Amino acid sequence: MNKFKIFSLALVASASVAKAQDINEAKKAIDAEQFQKAKSLLKSIIKAKPSDGEANFVLGNVYLNQSVVDSAKIYYLNGLEASDKKNLNYIGLGQLDLDSKNTAGAQANFALATKDIKRKDVNEFIYIGKAYMNSVNPDYKSAITSLQKALAIEPQNPSALLAIGDAYYGASSQNEAYKAYRDAFTADPKLLRAKMQLGVLLKGAKSYEEAIKAFNEVIALDANYGPVYRELAETYYKWGRNKTSTAKVNMQNAITNYEKYLSLTDYSLDSKMRHADFLILVKDYKTLETVANKMIAEDKVNPRIYRYLGYAAYENGNVDVAIKSIEDFIKVPSNKVIGRDYLYLGLSKIKKGTNAEGVVDQAAFDAGVADIKKAIELEPLVVEELADLGKALFGKKQFAQAATIFELAVNNSESKNYLDDNVYYGISLYYANVNKPAGTAPNAEALGKAEAAFDRVLVASPTYDEAYLYKGRINNLLEKDDLIIKNYEEYVTKTTAKGAEELAKPATVKKIVEAYNSIGASYANTDKAKAVEYFNKTLALDPANTYAAQSVKALK
Repeated sequence: MNKFKIFSLALVASASVAKAQDINEAKKAIDAEQFQKAKSLLKSIIKAKPSDGEANFVLGNVYLNQSVVDSAKIYYLNGLEASDKKNLNYIGLGQLDLDSKNTAGAQANFALATKDIKRKDVNEFIYIGKAYMNSVNPDYKSAITSLQKALAIEPQNPSALLAIGDAYYGASSQNEAYKAYRDAFTADPKLLRAKMQLGVLLKGAKSYEEAIKAFNEVIALDANYGPVYRELAETYYKWGRNKTSTAKVNMQNAITNYEKYLSLTDYSLDSKMRHADFLILVKDYKTLETVANKMIAEDKVNPRIYRYLGYAAYENGNVDVAIKSIEDFIKVPSNKVIGRDYLYLGLSKIKKGTNAEGVVDQAAFDAGVADIKKAIELEPLVVEELADLGKALFGKKQFAQAATIFELAVNNSESKNYLDDNVYYGISLYYANVNKPAGTAPNAEALGKAEAAFDRVLVASPTYDEAYLYKGRINNLLEKDDLIIKNYEEYVTKTTAKGAEELAKPATVKKIVEAYNSIGASYANTDKAKAVEYFNKTLALDPANTYAAQSVKALK
């Protein structure tokens, strides 16, 4: 009988150890961002013991991390029926409350989670801190408060130190974050994420070379730790973006390291989606189109794939595929449409409606502009993506269409292209009127918009003297003599102030001659002496100028 009792206890102990090992393996898989593996392990634990509260809670967290809210809630509710650690599931429900901005509900659930815990329990406070951080409405201050409670009980708890490092990082307290991550790694040298986060801090400070060194130190400890390659990829990407001379090499390094990251995580559809997001970031559209087509072959029901295929097809010149793919994505009511979706749809329609020879399908062009306006309503700074299209149309001398594109951006002073967009907008409107057929009156309204654009340019950049030159030209088309004289004289005054070196440039001489001739012509009907004075100024710079010579002769 005693032997039987001992044998039974051994079985119970063995089962408990196995269960703990499985939970720990699942947590390791989560840390390594191997979410499919983690879900498989956790489901096997729950299948063996449906009432396991911790397994249900951790599995719910995995689903919540992947934004599968319904599944997360199911496992939290299942976990509440458990006899072991069921209280953790109140924390999961509390995070759902935080996501819904129900702070009171969250606090009530967190109170239930900690109601009957033992004096030395810390995990509940750690998980509550993480819930505050991981919510779609993060509250880093409350996270820090909860994690400080855990550290008051167990000051060297590695998980608590790592989590409070994340909370400080989220709260932009870099020094405190650094100390917490360092202390976490000191407390547990196997906690690679803590050491990796030291590199993340360097990346955030734009110390890219130092960040890469820090990440390579993590790789030296464990070359199979997947998340560090994702951080490396993002660091190379940001380095390439911030230092264009390194862009080509660093973008390739970014792609190589991201592919390494994927090879060490599970090749689930979710990880492939993350890969697609990164390919968009680094603008590797050829690979993206290949990846998207493979994903469609594997999973025809996930609509997000059509977004990726649409983006890639546009960038690769396959506009019909782009239009169909993005329209297929947008038409599904349950899909969350973003500004970039409408942007790519509009760009695709415009590319289809214009060609290199200058032929424009106005209906297609207008339909594209309408879609881009929807994009701007959703994401106002999407206007920063329009400059290349506007300049391409300008280069093809499709000035009216270029002006239409630049007009979408010229009033957004937050745009990084604000100054350039206004310059191109004003010039496009000017040339659209200059190039009108003979006998066609200029569009006074459009030219008024062009002049307003140059006024905005002069506010943003008072030294941009070319604005006065174009304002003079615009008023020449409108035959407003007083404004012709005013703006051209302002151009000459500003340019002359730059000194002899500027005045010696042939391009500058040509523009000043234009200014003198335009001012002379404006005075010709009201003040002949002034007119002759300005034409003579032209001849002093350009003695062979036929227009000035003939004008002087006619005025005498």
